[in-house]
Amino acid sequence: MKKRPNVIFILTDDQGYAPLGCHGHPLVKTPALDQLYAESSRFTQFHVGPTCAPTRAGLLTGHHANSTGVWHTIGGRSLLRKDEWTLPQALRDSGYITSLFGKWHLGDEYPYRPHDRGFDYALYHGGGGVGQTPDYWGNDYFDDTYFVNGKPVRFTGYCTDVFFSQAWKFIEENQEKPFFCFISANAPHEPLNVEPEYRDLYSGLTGNDNYARFLGMITNIDDNVAKLRKRLKESGLEENTVLIFMSDNGQAKLDLDDSSWHNAGMRGYKGSPYDGGHRVPFFIHWPKGEIPENYDIDQVTSYVDFMPTILELCSVKIPPERSFHGESLVDLLREKDDQRWNERCVVTDSQRLPYPVKWRNSCVMKNSWRLVNHDELYNITNDPSQEENIAEAHPGLVREMRKAYEGWWEIVLLQYDEDIPFYIGGDKKSIKLTSHDLRNDKCDVAWNQKFIRQGKICRGYWEIFVETNGAYEFELRRWPNETEHLLTSGIDGDDVEFRRDAVVPYEVERYTGGTALPVKMAFLRIGGNDVLEKSIDAADSGVKFKVDLQSGPARLEACFSDHGKLLLSAYYVIIRKLV
Repeated sequence: MKKRPNVIFILTDDQGYAPLGCHGHPLVKTPALDQLYAESSRFTQFHVGPTCAPTRAGLLTGHHANSTGVWHTIGGRSLLRKDEWTLPQALRDSGYITSLFGKWHLGDEYPYRPHDRGFDYALYHGGGGVGQTPDYWGNDYFDDTYFVNGKPVRFTGYCTDVFFSQAWKFIEENQEKPFFCFISANAPHEPLNVEPEYRDLYSGLTGNDNYARFLGMITNIDDNVAKLRKRLKESGLEENTVLIFMSDNGQAKLDLDDSSWHNAGMRGYKGSPYDGGHRVPFFIHWPKGEIPENYDIDQVTSYVDFMPTILELCSVKIPPERSFHGESLVDLLREKDDQRWNERCVVTDSQRLPYPVKWRNSCVMKNSWRLVNHDELYNITNDPSQEENIAEAHPGLVREMRKAYEGWWEIVLLQYDEDIPFYIGGDKKSIKLTSHDLRNDKCDVAWNQKFIRQGKICRGYWEIFVETNGAYEFELRRWPNETEHLLTSGIDGDDVEFRRDAVVPYEVERYTGGTALPVKMAFLRIGGNDVLEKSIDAADSGVKFKVDLQSGPARLEACFSDHGKLLLSAYYVIIRKLV
C-alpha cells in the first residue's frame, strides 16, 4: 500500500510577505527559505486574516475565522468554537499522528487547548505570545517553561530552536506512521528578544535596534529551516514529505517610518485591510507528489482553502456532514488552470472588537481587484501600492463585490451572539482562567504579564458552562499559582531569571518588579447567584470560595476591591471540582 505523505507545516508569526531574500528584501539573510522558494510551488496571492488568531482559526478549520468565534486575539475572542472540526482532528482520525510545536492561540483551557482539538502531542506557550498572561510566569524566549499536553515542562535554549529541535525529535520517533507536524514559531513577534549574534548581523545596516532584532529573528528561523531540511534529506523522509512555509499575517510595523521599512511595494502592515496586512508567502514542496518546482500560482487564494487542500493531498475523505468555506487548491498545484478561480471573490477583515462591525477593516478580493472598506477600489496589477481609488470608474464591479461581501457577512454573522464558554466539572478537575480572556465592552484586558506586574485596572467576566452539579472551589489570585507572591504584595527587583543581554531594553519591565495593590476584599458572583465576599488577609496568596452549582451556562465575575475605591477583576481564577 502506498504510504500517504507526511506533512510539515511551518508558520511564522508577524513576518509577513516582504522580509525574505527571495521576495526582494535588501537586507535579510534567508538562504534556506530562498532555496525552498526555488524548489516549491508558490501561491503568490495567498491571503489570510490581518492578525494571528483569526488566521490560525481559518487555516485549521477551512472556515471564515469570524464564523468560528475568532475575530480578536484577546478578550475571549480567540477561542475556537468547541464544535469546529479541525485539521489535526481530521488527520488523526484518518491514521496520522499529529503534533504542534510553538504558538497555538486558540484557547488555553479545556476544551480549547491544542491537545483537546486533535493534536496527539502539543508543546506550546500560552496566549498569543511568549510572556503573555496565560503563559508560564517569567518566560523570556530563553530556557523557558512550555506546556506539553497541558503540563509545564522546562526546556533549554531559544524558543525557535526549541520548537524546531523538539519537532525533529517527534519526527524521528514517529516516522513509521504518516505524521502531521505543525511548527508554529512565535518569532518574529514582539517582544523582539533574540540572541545578540543574530541582532548584530543587522545592527550596522538598519540603524534601528528593533529592525535589527526583527530581521535577526527571521534569520534564526531560516537557520532552523536549513537544519530541518538537511535532516529530512539524510533520513530519507524528504521525498514523501509535504513541506509548507507560510506566515500568519502582514509583517509587524514596529516603530519604523515607512521610508525605513521594506514592504515589497505593498500598502499596509499587520492589522490592515490593504494587501500588506494579509498577503503572505505560501511555499509548498513535495518531491514525490508531482508538485512542480519553481512555479508561481497567481490566482487569489485564501486561508480557508488550506485545510481542504491538505486533506486532499493526504487522501482524507471528507465526511458528508462536514463542509468548508474554502476549496482545495490541488488542481492549481497540478497546473490545471480554471477560469472559476479568476471569478470568485475572497473576503478578509480585522475586527479586534467584542462584537464584529459590518465592513470594518475589510477587503473583498477578485482577481487583481480589491474593494477595501466598502468604498475604495484598487487594481493591484496597475497600482500595487493601492494609492488610487478608482471606485467611481467601476460602479458595476463595486456592486458585484459588495454583493459578495453581503453573502460572506450572512455566513459569519450566524453565531456572533453565542457564548464560547470554558467548561468546568466533567472529567476536568481544575482549570485556570486568566484576564487574557476576560470579556468586557472594549476588550481592554491585562493580556500580558507586564500588565499583571503593573497592576492594570480592568474588569469583566468569563463565560463558563458547568458540566456537572456539585461543589466547586474558586480561587482568586493576583499573581499566578507558579509563584509564591502574596496577593497584596508587590515585587521588588527580579523574581525570575531572564536574559538581560538579549531582552529588548524597554521590555525589561516584563520580567522584573511589580506594583502592590491595596485590595481589602474579594468578591465572587456566578450567574444570578448572590454576590459572595471575603476579606483579604496580608498572608493570602489567593482567596478561595466554595460554591454549590447546578449544571448549565453562567457568567463568572471575580473581583478585588479596597472597599469601593478600587475594583478590578482577578487576573487568575483557578476553578476546582470538589469531590
